[in-house]
Amino acid sequence: MTPSSALFDPADPQCWIAHGRSLDHAAELAAAWAAFPDLPPDAPLDARMVRTRERAAVLRPLHDRISAEGERERCRRNFAFIERRVAEGQADVRDRAILDGRDQHGHDWDRAVRYSEGWYATWAGWQPRDYSCRQDRIQSNGLSPAYAQGFRDGGGILDDPFDAARRAYAAAARMENHARAPPPRGTPRPLPSHLPRPTDAPRPSRWSRRVLILGAGVAANDPAGLIAMLRGEPGHDAVTIIVAATGRGFYRWGCVASTGSAAPTKSLSALLREIEVDDLLVIAEGEDMAWIDRHAALLPLCRTMERTRNSAIQQRAQFRLWLARGFDKEVPASGHIRWSKRAKGLSGRLGEFVIRYAGPAQPRGHRIVVDLTSGSPATGYMTAGGEGLQPEAVIGNKAHLRQHMAVLLRRFAAAIPQH
Repeated sequence: MTPSSALFDPADPQCWIAHGRSLDHAAELAAAWAAFPDLPPDAPLDARMVRTRERAAVLRPLHDRISAEGERERCRRNFAFIERRVAEGQADVRDRAILDGRDQHGHDWDRAVRYSEGWYATWAGWQPRDYSCRQDRIQSNGLSPAYAQGFRDGGGILDDPFDAARRAYAAAARMENHARAPPPRGTPRPLPSHLPRPTDAPRPSRWSRRVLILGAGVAANDPAGLIAMLRGEPGHDAVTIIVAATGRGFYRWGCVASTGSAAPTKSLSALLREIEVDDLLVIAEGEDMAWIDRHAALLPLCRTMERTRNSAIQQRAQFRLWLARGFDKEVPASGHIRWSKRAKGLSGRLGEFVIRYAGPAQPRGHRIVVDLTSGSPATGYMTAGGEGLQPEAVIGNKAHLRQHMAVLLRRFAAAIPQH
């Protein structure tokens, strides 16, 4: 007997129990090995292979039961996770559709997810596309049975060529109405951790009406360099910066300070009492974000409420969009800029104006040019204060090309003709 076999005897149930098997499974495994033990190494090869196949045949039903039990446990854990999300109020429509697929149709986890994807495609106004099903299990319409069932339960009609257009129109109207509708009276504040990330869609806001809430970790370390970006913006001195100190409270932190040495206060509402807030941004992670969530009821409901998320690079890009929406005197235009990459360089469009990269400038720098959509130069425009706008500008650093183009394009989109 080799040392390894002396340490582990497959015919002993206790050895299997010590390796994590249940009492019943260990008894069956040990019985199979006792009935069909390995033959000595000097036995003929054919005889040893026959013995291995005999033992495998005896153990096959047990292995099938173990696999089935593991699959049931996986489904139970996944469904329990969705149920917890629903109980905590964190579930979205897809999570509830998963539970509907289980409760109404008896689907297991995988089929319930397919059902949810089909239901959500109808709700979102998408074309039916079942990318996750295997080709040998799809129906003639290219959809798995569970996906097609969810699509029909959501109100979709598979054989109607105009169904997708109707659902897309309804989804767009629903999202627009949801965005415009004020929250009903008595509705709690949204959790800061669930706020959307910053985009260039909201209207610009004055710096004096903007509030930036930082987690203590971000304020102390600033791994993404966000405070340095803020200091480079004209008018940033008017922004209100509040630091969330987990377990202690909140305190004001001036944007020109390097550390938060002030003593925390217990009242966040006291810090915001004298401020009329239009734009709120939260930058925090981990315990700091959980601490801010606990005080969500004290945050003001304002026009724009956002938070940065994901990696440091993504947070820098999101914070750059937030900074571009701030203004002091001149009001820039709002709206989403449609960017495109052409063969000659980057270009963007907002309203009737198109801005494009026009190549290197002489003796140094890079040219950006603003034209009308007709192709003619955007001449004869001025700001509301009477300052004339030039349709061409030169910047020094091409790495900041998109940022400079966005600022200039928004100035033109908010300008008025001189005559």
